[in-house]
Amino acid sequence: MGKKVVLICGSPNSEGCTRRALREVETTLRENGVETETFLLGTEPMQGCTGCGACEEGMCVYRDKVYLNLLNLLKDADGVVVGSPVYYGGPNGSLCALLDRVFFSAGEMLAGKPACAVVSCRRGGASATFDRLNKYFTINQMPVVPSVYWNSVHGLNPEDVEQDQEGLQVMRTLGRNMAVMLKQPVLSGCPEERVYTNFAR
Repeated sequence: MGKKVVLICGSPNSEGCTRRALREVETTLRENGVETETFLLGTEPMQGCTGCGACEEGMCVYRDKVYLNLLNLLKDADGVVVGSPVYYGGPNGSLCALLDRVFFSAGEMLAGKPACAVVSCRRGGASATFDRLNKYFTINQMPVVPSVYWNSVHGLNPEDVEQDQEGLQVMRTLGRNMAVMLKQPVLSGCPEERVYTNFAR
């Protein structure tokens, strides 16, 4: 059975720099026999996690259309790529609001699936954004796919990104490495029941 990767475009601009970077990853994945599907975040207001702790059966209590659509895509995915522009030195807030809910409520479903972050910025803030997005993966036992440099492209518009030959090479390498990792599972998951230690007594 073929493998499938979901690429999450966490930019409100569906044809901007983030989407251009993701397309480079997507093309390479397809060239390596991996099916892809892109999820567009869009521009609708995003409900964040309220910390209610009432996630039921792997699902957030706020069942808006954007959340449900992404959750359904991820259920059938073997790997995940999350892309975001840099806003004030970090990822798009709407994207993080959605990912907080998805990863907290459905983390067990995502465990073991290779994942990576892709960042686009005009000039700075890429490494901080990259670090923040990677935390979603490492806390959920998702192997982080490597490349030959940090997964970022630079430019104010997609035409600028076209000139970032190093950034585009990083994206292609990322796609090839993702394809390899999908064929060679590297994690078996935690066999123990989760333990939560609260230090405030």
